[in-house]
Amino acid sequence: MAAPCSPESGPAEATGPRVYFQSPPGEPVQEEEEGPGRRQGKVTVKYDRKELRKRLNLEEWILEQLTQLYDCQEEEIPELEIDVDELLDMGSDDARGARVKELLVDCYKPTEAFVGDLLDKIRGMQKLSTPQKK
Repeated sequence: MAAPCSPESGPAEATGPRVYFQSPPGEPVQEEEEGPGRRQGKVTVKYDRKELRKRLNLEEWILEQLTQLYDCQEEEIPELEIDVDELLDMGSDDARGARVKELLVDCYKPTEAFVGDLLDKIRGMQKLSTPQKK
């Protein structure tokens, strides 16, 4: 199988998301203006970028808060996973809060403010399970 192409090997001017394809083995390579042996294709599946940005910001905020709660560096935070999609699947804020408190059982600092803020931040968010076709 041919090695994947890096974005740096494409044209200098980007007009949007692009995927580069190589010719299958055994086929003659045709030289094109865009690059040797490559043709451009558009990405056909798009994620909701606004939701992705919100999720990334939330995850960064969670890491920042956990470093303060556990009073340590990010690498030293105990193994725990706050699964936002799992929380969104739960029926009520009470169930979500109980789950987060269960995950933070080893934290010696008060967690009520963190849990309340987290529940406020995820309210209205959508699950990011599968991409949306457009």
